[in-house]
Amino acid sequence: MKVERGGLGARRYWVFDLDGTLTLPVHDFAHIRRELGIAPQDDILDALAAMPEPLRSERHLRLDALERHYAGHARPAEGVHALLQGLSRRGCRCGILTRNTRELALLSLKAIGAAEYFDPDFVLGRDEARPKPDPGGLQRLLSLWRARPDEALMVGDFRYDLEAGRNAGTGTVHVDARPDRDWPELTDLRVQSLAELHRLLETG
Repeated sequence: MKVERGGLGARRYWVFDLDGTLTLPVHDFAHIRRELGIAPQDDILDALAAMPEPLRSERHLRLDALERHYAGHARPAEGVHALLQGLSRRGCRCGILTRNTRELALLSLKAIGAAEYFDPDFVLGRDEARPKPDPGGLQRLLSLWRARPDEALMVGDFRYDLEAGRNAGTGTVHVDARPDRDWPELTDLRVQSLAELHRLLETG
């Protein structure tokens, strides 16, 4: 399902990744992996899930502490406020699907001044849904909104976001200015920033 640049206004349901999408990327994942004893190439949540107890619980507590630090220092991505204001004016529903926890996602939204645009019930973290790229979180939001996949977009900066969108049947928007991060087979629309996405929304 291709998302045409001029057709963004027809999408009434928008689901965003948080870290690196609505916020500037601040997570030092190499440092997090070292702190948790996880190999550089391994997915953090998958590696933790494979650990035996009580080590798994201990490392999850450490991860929560590290992520709390980053959440408190979150800064808004370029164009985030204009885009969210524009979506609000249009009566769009907005949600968050993050591999972080809901509590820390709400802390990040408060830190960037965007909490008013998101009902906490529509902010799903790793305790409310299986982590992306699993489509369950997106499907849950669509069910809550009584929305069809073709009415929705998944917006993110990493392949897990795009895979989740593909797996759920929504449109996918990749927000990233880095040329070495490109997944065209998973992407319906690629933009350099949320500011560019907002311009396309307003001019479409």
